Amino acid sequence: MTAEYLSARNGAGLVTAHHDLVSVQGPDAESFLQNIISQDLAALPEGGVGRSLLLGPEGKLRAVLWVLKGENEIVLVADRGRGEPLAAELGRYRFRVDAVIEPMMNEVLGLWGPSAGTVLEQANLPNPTGWVRSGNRLVASIPLGGLARFLIVGVDQEDLERAGARRVGSLAVDAIRVEAGEPVMGRDLDEKTIPQESGLVSETVSFTKGCYLGQELVARIDSRGHVNRLLRGIVIQTNILPPETAEIFAGGSRVGRLTSVAESLTLRAPVGLALVRREVVPGSEVEVRWEGGSIPATVRQLPLANFTEF
Repeated sequence: MTAEYLSARNGAGLVTAHHDLVSVQGPDAESFLQNIISQDLAALPEGGVGRSLLLGPEGKLRAVLWVLKGENEIVLVADRGRGEPLAAELGRYRFRVDAVIEPMMNEVLGLWGPSAGTVLEQANLPNPTGWVRSGNRLVASIPLGGLARFLIVGVDQEDLERAGARRVGSLAVDAIRVEAGEPVMGRDLDEKTIPQESGLVSETVSFTKGCYLGQELVARIDSRGHVNRLLRGIVIQTNILPPETAEIFAGGSRVGRLTSVAESLTLRAPVGLALVRREVVPGSEVEVRWEGGSIPATVRQLPLANFTEF
């Protein structure tokens, strides 16, 4: 894992099976999604990239998205395995709308790391600040904190490897993702999660664009409420990797549960993500427990690592 991690952190790591894409195409694509998702699409330029949420009518999370805005087409980037369910859910709200919603079945590659742009150029691919599409070929910039990250469709893995990319497996990908504090839907967040618990509201939600699906709960909490849990980083104080789903205790009370767990080479410690009770503030010492084990840990603010320095 070490060489793969260093490739993505210091060079150009080639990642597979991490995202799904859904295309919403047609004259009404933007107006349809403007009434459904939390991002203000009208404020996003053509060729621009933004983050967004899809909420249920009650305001709970249904999907965490990247949005690629084009002319008469918007491409939604979802976590792996969430593309087809996302397309099906959007289809339930499609009434008298001139737009086609369909999962994009092409293989989606990721190129992570500070040398990703150089690899794109060596492979004769564009290096966009937003996204570009030509036929079945697509390249989009979706940065991971301060780390360059691109999605690529319509290009062979071997072409990117010949241009200097190195394949990176799931262990290294999870380590970098946890360090960056990027949650995965269905793993770190689920359909019971309130948007403010995720820590993503500031970059995914517009409070000025008007109504959208699930907007009432988000606006009410923003104006006069708070949530009881928050997504936090967990840094383990011993060199033991606890299992995912291990429980977190503070003062003898259960305050959360580990979701993602990884080995951080930057922090030289096991790390994880967890939705933790809000009273357990960053810097708090906690205990991580599972059947047959118990270890000390510290709650940290996200992100856990600075991707501009390594």
